[in-house]
Amino acid sequence: MSGLPAGLPGPGVLPAPLAGLPVAQVGILVPDLAAGMATWSAILGSDDWLVYTYGPDSVPRLTYRGGPGTFRMRVALIGNAPQVELIESLDGPSIYTEWISEHGYGLHHLGFRVPSAQTAINEVTASGVGLLQSGSGYGQDGDGGFAYFDTQASVGLIIEAIEVPRHRRPSEPLPRGLR
Repeated sequence: MSGLPAGLPGPGVLPAPLAGLPVAQVGILVPDLAAGMATWSAILGSDDWLVYTYGPDSVPRLTYRGGPGTFRMRVALIGNAPQVELIESLDGPSIYTEWISEHGYGLHHLGFRVPSAQTAINEVTASGVGLLQSGSGYGQDGDGGFAYFDTQASVGLIIEAIEVPRHRRPSEPLPRGLR
């Protein structure tokens, strides 16, 4: 018997501009960021988190399903091989609220680092894969971007292209009870 078991993606399912890149991030939706950080600190044996709130006040350009985005989320980042990102959705609509409604909390996306989020958007959408949600300009220098693509049918979850900003804003304070 050959091939992958039912429900697993087959070869060639990543959009060409992202194929072959290493997974840089595992994105997990959590109902409560502080509780998620406590759980994942115990799992990973580390509590070296960076925490950010992203939304219209901190990300100048947000899109959601082809229109302007108004969503807000709080994220916690740890590690780098790959990085774990916990996401607490604060306001929607967003791909986070959609996923929670359809699938509940847990694994949401795999992220891949790219030099330019906009170039990734142009190339991935040109290959026929839809853009679900994006944001750009959240770094201290106005750079940094993210773009989520509609790969649920081919990969079983969402794929994200991540342009890491040259200089991040300082981390927000950690929730009570952590460090």
